[in-house]
Amino acid sequence: MSLPAPTPDALAASHALQHLIAADIERHAGAISFARFMELALYAPDLGYYSGGAAKLGKDGDFTTAPELSSLFGSTLAHAAAAIMAQTAPRILEFGAGTGKLAHDILSELAAAGIAIESYAIVELSGELRARQEEALRDFPQVRWLDGFPAAFDGVVLGNEVLDAMPVQLVSKHPEGWQELQVTVHDGAFAWQPVAADAALLARIEGQIPGHDSLPVGYVSEVHGIACGFMASLAQMLGQGQGGAALLFDYGFPAHEYYVDQRAAGTLMCHYRHHAHADPFYLPGLQDITAHVDFTAMALAAQDGGIDVLAYMNQAGFLINTGIAELLLRTDPSDALRYLPQAKALQKLLSPAEMGELFKVLVVGKNVELSAKLLAADRSHRL
Repeated sequence: MSLPAPTPDALAASHALQHLIAADIERHAGAISFARFMELALYAPDLGYYSGGAAKLGKDGDFTTAPELSSLFGSTLAHAAAAIMAQTAPRILEFGAGTGKLAHDILSELAAAGIAIESYAIVELSGELRARQEEALRDFPQVRWLDGFPAAFDGVVLGNEVLDAMPVQLVSKHPEGWQELQVTVHDGAFAWQPVAADAALLARIEGQIPGHDSLPVGYVSEVHGIACGFMASLAQMLGQGQGGAALLFDYGFPAHEYYVDQRAAGTLMCHYRHHAHADPFYLPGLQDITAHVDFTAMALAAQDGGIDVLAYMNQAGFLINTGIAELLLRTDPSDALRYLPQAKALQKLLSPAEMGELFKVLVVGKNVELSAKLLAADRSHRL
């Protein structure tokens, strides 16, 4: 691969993390699950990608998210949140708030619309991103940070590109059955080590992957146990409250589109300095590692936890039916200097060739009704 060279300090941090992971492998009889490797690569204290100090988002980071593209994204979510808060409570809880841009845009739009909000809570695992959030949101006294799920919650929960960063197990179909692709050290480098899937993993494969028996030998995919656990915790939190809804934005597919021949190598992807590639062992701690979301598995986990699937749609359908085009027209089209950049960003958010179709929105909750206009874009029957 031809990728930008890291700085000496960044390379030293990656080497320290590699030693930490290798020591963990040695403690576990020479191999660990890929989920454990991914957890350490992303979240090991001070060294992991999200817990270290490197910039991650924007032009100087590794990737750009929808809130970074345009304030229209957050402004549109503010109106969607307002409709839900009117039925529940004036509170928002965001998981993985990035640079704080989404929170800033939502709070600014709500303030401009005269909508009072009691609190905006953020759960953030990255110390570097939390510091950026604190700076970006210093003018909003409603913002506070939490270390985890509150016991109960009423209001709106937001998660933009949260599920895709949760560690996954990797599995592969072999002639003798399903195997787990674990991580070992060979000749001083991380390497794959297939082992027979245990009973618990086989049960999750059978529950998650439709037609798992008929998939071809050599088929590789992901098992989303940790993300399903997150959805179960989310369901428990909302279930303990009087009413609320979670809006989860991410890239992925329903199960019948996820486990198909064209994804026979899985969906695992890495992002390093705006370069995408497929090697999760490259410079651990300096690159993001993600997998596409199985939205069917997420919806089922929410339902099993006792809350409802309220809607599922692509990002374009959600944004259009929540009024993003009308928000764009608050800028005079004749003011080309201001209008054209916003229109270009909007095109990226909505285009099927960009984020409009690949990114989906799953809405789950309790004692909440969505508007008829938004439900016109609903595709939950495809889950």
